[in-house]
Amino acid sequence: MQRIEVFSTDTDDGTISVIGKDSAGHHEMLKQIPVGNAPRGSVKFTKDGRGFVSNTSQNTVSELDPISLSETRKITVGFGPRGLGITPDNKYLIVSNSGENSVSIVDLALNAEVRKIETGRDPRHMAITADGNTAYVCIWGAGNIAKIDISGLSIDNYEDVKIVDTIDVGNDAHPYSAAIHPSRGLLFVANTQADYASVINMNTQERTDVPLGAIGGRAISFTTDEQYALVSVETVNEVVAIDVDTLQATRRIPVGPGPRGIAVDPDDEILYVTNFNRNKPTFMRVPGGPNMLTAVKLNSASLEREDGDEFETFAVEVGYGPCSVSIVDTSKVEAHRSEHRLAGAH
Repeated sequence: MQRIEVFSTDTDDGTISVIGKDSAGHHEMLKQIPVGNAPRGSVKFTKDGRGFVSNTSQNTVSELDPISLSETRKITVGFGPRGLGITPDNKYLIVSNSGENSVSIVDLALNAEVRKIETGRDPRHMAITADGNTAYVCIWGAGNIAKIDISGLSIDNYEDVKIVDTIDVGNDAHPYSAAIHPSRGLLFVANTQADYASVINMNTQERTDVPLGAIGGRAISFTTDEQYALVSVETVNEVVAIDVDTLQATRRIPVGPGPRGIAVDPDDEILYVTNFNRNKPTFMRVPGGPNMLTAVKLNSASLEREDGDEFETFAVEVGYGPCSVSIVDTSKVEAHRSEHRLAGAH
């Protein structure tokens, strides 16, 4: 039986709020898991359900268990950790240390940092290719994306991890996060200080800038049919849909104040958006406010054009200062763990 949990990273509370969702679409706060000071970024999960989140002010990464809803350990990394990525084989965690301009490589069998490499100024969030060969890290302070060869990790050779190229997205763009389209070979980049999202062909490194109408890009996700990229734009309280065929913005979705993290549940096409702004505006276009997630039913209206019906939205209460969100199906986690237990018994 499917059991969905929505994890909200609540920076001001120092907790991760876990929201359970049943098959009827009801949402319930299951627990707030205390972690370190100023957790940032979405909780990233391995296939067997090991969840990781950065504690920016404690220089650690917390490991979480979505079944017991508890923190199981802390791993020391560099100064000011923010972005995380897990290699496809689930063997290594990559951590961007924004406070010391570096990336840490964490061996998940040892639960320890085994290598650190220098990057440009203030690395933030990242995306890792499905083949596990490359990590693309947003270098917020340098206006580029660091292309890092991580192919050696597949044979536990972390000494060969190195930056092989940098991709410019604009001197003052301040790239914040990146996401790889599942099938098009395109890297989408949200820029906090540019009024466009950057789309990079990973084969040619050709860049296309898609106008968003405002600065403040924060996070990127994709619709389940892979037809649209969704970009949160913090300054105007909107999520902008980009058609991946035309690379044109087609729809602006009103959400709560200060949208940052976003995630789509592929089973019911609900988009979850964190409302990071601490002050509720006097006028709100959708339900909810600070310390909440805006939930948008993507199948309730069209993303093709601006003049369509309004989207159905509702609010889900979480902790203070929610900055990022992720989704996990705990039934799949338990099935994966059960398979491994049976394999180990033979």
